[in-house]
Amino acid sequence: MTKSHLIGLGSCMAAVFFLVLLSLSVGAGIYGFSDAFGYLTGSPLLASDAQLTMVMETLRIPRTLCAVIVGVSLALAASLLQSATRNPLAEPGLLGVNAGAVLGLVIGLTYFDVESTQGYLVWSGLGALTGNTVVLIIGHLVGKSHPLKLILVGVALSATFGGLSNYVLLSNQVVLDQFRFWNLGSLAAADIDAMLMILPFLVVAVILTFALTRQLTLMQLGEQQAKSLGINTNVVRIGVLIASTLFTACAISVAGPISFVGFLSAYCARMVEPVALSLQVVFSALFGVIFLFIADILARWLIQPFEMPNGVILALIGAPVLIAVVLRGGFRTLLAVK
Repeated sequence: MTKSHLIGLGSCMAAVFFLVLLSLSVGAGIYGFSDAFGYLTGSPLLASDAQLTMVMETLRIPRTLCAVIVGVSLALAASLLQSATRNPLAEPGLLGVNAGAVLGLVIGLTYFDVESTQGYLVWSGLGALTGNTVVLIIGHLVGKSHPLKLILVGVALSATFGGLSNYVLLSNQVVLDQFRFWNLGSLAAADIDAMLMILPFLVVAVILTFALTRQLTLMQLGEQQAKSLGINTNVVRIGVLIASTLFTACAISVAGPISFVGFLSAYCARMVEPVALSLQVVFSALFGVIFLFIADILARWLIQPFEMPNGVILALIGAPVLIAVVLRGGFRTLLAVK
């Protein structure tokens, strides 16, 4: 790890710390930064304020923790998919994985009366598994020389899964009303018990991610070169499939489908460290948390006392960045689709 890497890590961690404090200071209630900071540092006067305690423990602290979990999950899922498909634009929201997870959850809500976090996790996981499987198969077939073809496949998958979700929802007005706001992606319903329930799955996915970094780095050399170095590429892809599915299901089960976090964070991480995937995933996780914090803080601040869904904020940020990345000179090869 070089000096520039250490500076980058320190800067990202300082930004995360600052955004945590800001996240705890913004939102429902009349309490600002000084109140939140005093509560966190154990001020006797503020600790005895029942309303402040309720706001912090029921709303702001769960929401802040949820931003960390969802940001890390979406960022690492994108890093894995980009490495496995050798496509710098790969991301669960852009490739239809989120839409597959939503379809799975819609089926669970409509036909199986799913209400618990466990049910959300299982059904969104089944949908994400379907989407990830298709993406990895297509990514293997089209290869590095056709990155935009994979994105077009993702667009087609998203449209197909979205159409099926809408068809299923039309048969149940109650589920449709429940589904509308959640489908835009938001941390407003963050719940500590739900996050504790998904935490073991998230830990397994993180461990699997770091176990795969060396093999995925070697796979960037090409399929045959990786095999000649003793890498079982099929096993690696199965590992990526499991980890990215767990990440996507964990994020969607607590926050709904949020796009562009993974793309933005993985892109920034690759700019900081273009080669070593073990460092890339660390930077990607930090950038994922930073971007989601920024979106969530803006969502609560822009139209007070109401709030916007996080997915809307990230779409407004991420879509122009995606267009700029594709049009940049450094990515002209992305347009050379054979």
